[in-house]
Amino acid sequence: MAERSTAAVDVADNSGNEPLTAQAAQATSDGVDIQNGRAADGPMPDKDGERSKAAPAAAPELHSGHKLARRYRLEECVTRVDGFSSWRAMDEKLRRAVGVHLMPADHARARSVLAAARSSALLGDPRFVQVLDAVEENDLVYVVHEWLPDATELTALLAVGPLEAHEAYQLVSQVSQAMAAAHREGLAHLRLTPSAILRTSTGQYRIRGLAVNAALRGITSETPQRADTEAIGALLYAALTQRWPYESDAYGLTGLPKGVGLIAPDQVRAGVHRGLGELAMRALANDGATASRQEPACTTPDELAKAVAAMPRIRPPEPAFTAPPEYQHTTYQQGIYGRPTPPGVNTPQSRPVAPPPPPLQSRTGRALKWGVAALLIAALGLGSWQLADTLLDHNTQKGNSGTNNNPQTGTEDNPKQPEAGKQLEIKDVSEFSPHGEATKPKDVDKTTDGKSDTAWITPQYLGFSKFGNLDERKDGSGIVVDLGKLQNVSALDIDLYVANQVVEVRAAPQSASHPDSLSDFSVTISNPERAGKNLQITRPQDPVFTRYVLVHITDLPSDNDGGYRGGISEIKVLGSSS
Repeated sequence: MAERSTAAVDVADNSGNEPLTAQAAQATSDGVDIQNGRAADGPMPDKDGERSKAAPAAAPELHSGHKLARRYRLEECVTRVDGFSSWRAMDEKLRRAVGVHLMPADHARARSVLAAARSSALLGDPRFVQVLDAVEENDLVYVVHEWLPDATELTALLAVGPLEAHEAYQLVSQVSQAMAAAHREGLAHLRLTPSAILRTSTGQYRIRGLAVNAALRGITSETPQRADTEAIGALLYAALTQRWPYESDAYGLTGLPKGVGLIAPDQVRAGVHRGLGELAMRALANDGATASRQEPACTTPDELAKAVAAMPRIRPPEPAFTAPPEYQHTTYQQGIYGRPTPPGVNTPQSRPVAPPPPPLQSRTGRALKWGVAALLIAALGLGSWQLADTLLDHNTQKGNSGTNNNPQTGTEDNPKQPEAGKQLEIKDVSEFSPHGEATKPKDVDKTTDGKSDTAWITPQYLGFSKFGNLDERKDGSGIVVDLGKLQNVSALDIDLYVANQVVEVRAAPQSASHPDSLSDFSVTISNPERAGKNLQITRPQDPVFTRYVLVHITDLPSDNDGGYRGGISEIKVLGSSS
């Protein structure tokens, strides 16, 4: 392990003035970004890791279209934090998408990032997203890595619900084996979060940011193997329960109840696979506490991988099978050749068939047929005329009595339908952006200006319909409507910028004040649905008493220009103030 790390450092130190051994050791075998539920970019836990403070250095002021090494064309900035930025770019030489991390060459972490990237590139394990290039030129340091457009983050998978037992088994098995191989080569990840795990279209799990993500953020740890093992346990716990195993919410998941400590997965959600639940506890609780208090704790990825291998293999669920319809026997001979006949059952040939009546072939018979047909036609005409006359007379009587002319009057034949109410005044609107700055705050007023040809429109997102799978857009976007005071909301009439957006409507509880996260809008007005250009929601018999309403967009349609985009043209809220 020491020889491998030293060799990587020597490669990275060919352009500097001071040795990088200490920095590379931190970059390749330290820290984990989250061990107790803190946000990925928040303060690190004292127990297993710490984050070094970077010296002030401005992030490179680059723009879409800028080229690096006359080859990598920057297209979209996906992260800008701690003095560095991350981009989706295009490798024009090989005509493929790539990811790029950029920072100034004088950044305090630039040298350790280069060392970590080159060490990770030497591993060459296909279970990790590969580092393709690590360069320092023109006062810039940049790291180029693979971009997997067909892969889905574990964050997005868990937003739908907990994983099925076989899928969770595959997750912990593949990730623990990959990290065990990396630690054997002296490399640690230290930021194994749901956003670092990708599931490809073939069902394989791949890990991105090995050593590099920790170096970018200056994360260090004295116990890297234990930190990565606990992070894998947290991933497995979240996959089984759809809850984050710490008190604070993180990665779109709700944390555990405060004050109760770490509880077994099967106490959080019914039906959890017991073996996987105990495995998660063995990886998380390194003091040896497990659900059964019989198995030792797992403190390294290799121990965890061996514990997974020792479990009985979990088979995938059986495919759904629809039974064919029962055989309907016909009176003609169909499909009987070569088929054995059960004893005591008559074959179609032996069943008695009543002979048909003789046809009316004579002149008298033909005359009789025409006569019967004429009588039937006359009877049908007379019956239709009498029925129409009766109905017209009945309606005339109702009109003369004045009891059925007003459709709003409740009667036994025409009960009065409940009304949705009047249009409520909207005091203010704002863009829903809980994890970052609003993208187009100036356009939100267009959703209530009474003009259908103006709209608040999202930016173009590339790669994924769920807002590009960006961390700051993991909870989607939308418009928050402020009615100024608590009112009964019984209907909404929403004109959308384009069709095929997945939209839901939620409301904040009566006690809410300035809600700004998805959990603050806990009352469901309508479930998510892929809507057309207009979405109408009515619930006059069950209005919601609230002040704040969220029109929430979770999935964008294609804009036929290589990306995804959505928006809202007009919002009308109906109801009453009492």
